[in-house]
Amino acid sequence: MPNHHRTFRCPAKVNLALSVGAPHPDGYHPIASWMITVCLADDLLITPLPTDRQSHFTIDWTPDAPRPSPIDWPLSDDLTVRAHALLEQHVDRALPVDVKLAKRIPVGAGLAGGSSNGAAMLAALDALFDLQLGRDILIDLAMQLGSDLAFFLTTPSAIVTGLGQTTRPAPRSAPAHLALILSDLHCATGAVYRAFDDYQPGATVDPDRVAALVSQDPLPDAQLFNDLAAPACHVEPRLTELRDRCAAIAQRRVHVTGSGAGLFIVARDQPDADSIAAALAGESDVTVVPVIG
Repeated sequence: MPNHHRTFRCPAKVNLALSVGAPHPDGYHPIASWMITVCLADDLLITPLPTDRQSHFTIDWTPDAPRPSPIDWPLSDDLTVRAHALLEQHVDRALPVDVKLAKRIPVGAGLAGGSSNGAAMLAALDALFDLQLGRDILIDLAMQLGSDLAFFLTTPSAIVTGLGQTTRPAPRSAPAHLALILSDLHCATGAVYRAFDDYQPGATVDPDRVAALVSQDPLPDAQLFNDLAAPACHVEPRLTELRDRCAAIAQRRVHVTGSGAGLFIVARDQPDADSIAAALAGESDVTVVPVIG
């Protein structure tokens, strides 16, 4: 096998809308979400190794990472490593690689950087080793690792339902311009879902409400919603103050993505996203990144 590396992009995702239902008996929550990928992305550099070599993994922030933080989790817990191990187990053979994960997507921001990394690893190994597993098997493997991974194996704009395994393309006639608001605040996903259960026991997921937004152009800013926004602000009360302050300065609605603590503002176009970033540039506790989705 040629000993040269290939780079795979791992885009962040934003939940433009997110409806959540009460948990099933197994504890997992059904969702309906309009998810899009955006141009903020990690890079996964993979070099196939000879069959007698051991795989090697390194993780670091890129120089242009907008909000780096300590990489303080065990390497064995990283979804790139777990995805590699799961695929080796599935095909019952070693898939030796040297992996360098160059991160830009902030941790704990609801942007699913880890899930994107894991999905990219599955797709990359399938391609590099010519496994020809097919989309359905890759999605089945992805769901064993986490609910967001399957989305990254499909389309860049999709309605995601069930436990995250069912996706339907949601194409748009125009790109979505957003201003991502990143901070040092973090929301633990499990804690946010527990707070959701306390807030809305017996909640019913509403896929029709999500689907109704997709055909509208421009993005229906006033109708975007996230059932996890209030629970996230409960788990991290400083998120409420940050969201309100940014909304007052930018004179725009500020939305929570996923389980937080990442925020975003819908812009009309790229110059408008740049002007939002400029308006918030004086806030020392945030970094604003204009993105296209």
